[in-house]
Amino acid sequence: MYKERGLNERELHAWQTFFRMQEILRGRIEQQLQARSGLSTADYTVLTVLSGADDGRLRAFHLGTLMGWEKSRLHHQLTRMSKRGLIERHSGEARSTYVTLTEQGREALTEAAPRHSDQVRGLLIDCLSPEQLDQLAEISATVLDNIQQQERTADPCSDQQ
Repeated sequence: MYKERGLNERELHAWQTFFRMQEILRGRIEQQLQARSGLSTADYTVLTVLSGADDGRLRAFHLGTLMGWEKSRLHHQLTRMSKRGLIERHSGEARSTYVTLTEQGREALTEAAPRHSDQVRGLLIDCLSPEQLDQLAEISATVLDNIQQQERTADPCSDQQ
């Protein structure tokens, strides 16, 4: 039986502070990225993941898995990006779809990356000590691992894909 547990004062403070920080951080990064490069954060994320793949090409299913996106979100994002010439989609074997970074997409990423990195550095990296940065990475990895574990536990079919 599920018993609802509220958050104590310390937990609530941590949650609210974290939530506010990530909302403001994401908003500022999204705003500047869009204004300076015309790319959304979603565009930038897709381009970054593809640029790290062999030949700038990944199977759509694998791309979605790497980003933690649901199939419908990925489909709509790729449709928008394809119309803008940032990526191309190709059919593969067994009804698979491959996503390829175009030259235009690579150029957009190359142009946006330095400014994006400067902004991330200015808003987050430079205000933390090296120890705090390590703690942030460790905490983030712990939370991500927990989320993935809960998803595997909740979906008995997840190991069959």
